[in-house]
Amino acid sequence: MRFSLLLLAPILLALSLHAAAPAHAHQPAGEVPSLAPLVKKSAPAVVSITSTGALQEAPPHPFFDHPFFEEFFGDRQRPQRRPRRPRAQGSGVIVDAERGHILTNHHVIDEAQEIKVILADRRELVAELVGADPETDIALLRIDAGSLTALPLADSKTLEVGDYVVAIGSPFGLGQTVTAGIVSAVGRSGLRLESYEDFIQTDAAINVGNSGGPLVNLKGEVVGINTAIFARAGAGGNIGIGFAIPINMARQIMDQLLAHGKIQRGRIGVQIQDLVPDLAAALGTMQQHGAVVAQVLPGTPAEAAGIQAGDIVIEMNGEPVTGSSDLRNKVGLLRVGDAVRLVVEREGALVEIDLAVGESGKVALGAGSEVPQLAGVVFGPLTPSSPLYDELEGEGVLVLEVEEDTPAWNAGLRADDVIVKVNRREVKTPDDILEAVEGTDPPVLLNVRRGDGALFIPIR
Repeated sequence: MRFSLLLLAPILLALSLHAAAPAHAHQPAGEVPSLAPLVKKSAPAVVSITSTGALQEAPPHPFFDHPFFEEFFGDRQRPQRRPRRPRAQGSGVIVDAERGHILTNHHVIDEAQEIKVILADRRELVAELVGADPETDIALLRIDAGSLTALPLADSKTLEVGDYVVAIGSPFGLGQTVTAGIVSAVGRSGLRLESYEDFIQTDAAINVGNSGGPLVNLKGEVVGINTAIFARAGAGGNIGIGFAIPINMARQIMDQLLAHGKIQRGRIGVQIQDLVPDLAAALGTMQQHGAVVAQVLPGTPAEAAGIQAGDIVIEMNGEPVTGSSDLRNKVGLLRVGDAVRLVVEREGALVEIDLAVGESGKVALGAGSEVPQLAGVVFGPLTPSSPLYDELEGEGVLVLEVEEDTPAWNAGLRADDVIVKVNRREVKTPDDILEAVEGTDPPVLLNVRRGDGALFIPIR
């Protein structure tokens, strides 16, 4: 049986390659199956990226603080470690040869002062950062060069589990490397890698340095941007679970960066949670998928449009809503002012609701909007879906969102944190937070639970 299965594998691969015609991957008559034609056509569009950050002082080595060395060096100057510039390596893919546009990951070029791109033909160029979006981990670069090769972009919505894919990049600085596998899953979220998650999971090997490179289908089209791997502590390297950002999401981010130089991300003003079986039974619905509105924030487009707590959002702009992460992704990738049509189930009846995406800066953000130190923070009740719900017995205030470049963000507060005390007073609701800070001087001291740990966060 084992021999027959091994024999069957290349036959299935050959059939899949033949079915993909006129794909670039094919099996000429009389030859063994090969991805070489696909790779030869795709590889010239894949680049290696090196980013260099600002000069940083290296901390003194604790070795030299030992009393022995104090006695040894005496009053003489101790050896000093030279300042260094942090460097990061990754990959990218050319998506517009005429304009020199390259898609990659934000974390590859984060805080970079200089970005260098090495083409497949070994040309080395300095790249310009067009824009980046940390929340989806996408960045867009531009290079000034001729004779470039770009890869076409697929429609990642058509991707199915079991589709063959190829990952191309420069892992560990080895130079361009190709790995192959299948799509293991689609729509992966809840990994807490990024603010907006809708990952493609693949067993095509993705390692350090592959970040930003393309995940390519058998037609030579980009279906995703390779981003992260799952690895056990101490295991290191690839264990067959890698994640890529769907190219449809990356394309939406790229279009906004080209149009505005930044992401004009908006909100509709609802706090939502997944429709789990117990909740569906309690709400008396037969729906199996959707996002339940837990709270409608005041002064938001959702309130003006008549959305109510308990509504189950099952469709947005003609597409099904599978859960809270799915709805959040769909809204978060729209431009401010874009029209939204929701289909919700309310007490057994389907209701259509039209509204427009509002600017996040003009949306009332709950309790935090009344406290300067907490401006830009969205609070909500601690629900059973939180990993800390049982441990905290449902008591605490959940941080749903934290806008970047706000006092709270800069102090280190993040989404999914659970606030248990404010200024040393226990809090169970957003109103408790207001009472705890009323009449006090900055900073606001938060006692926060995060994962398996706890910390204090002072916000000025």
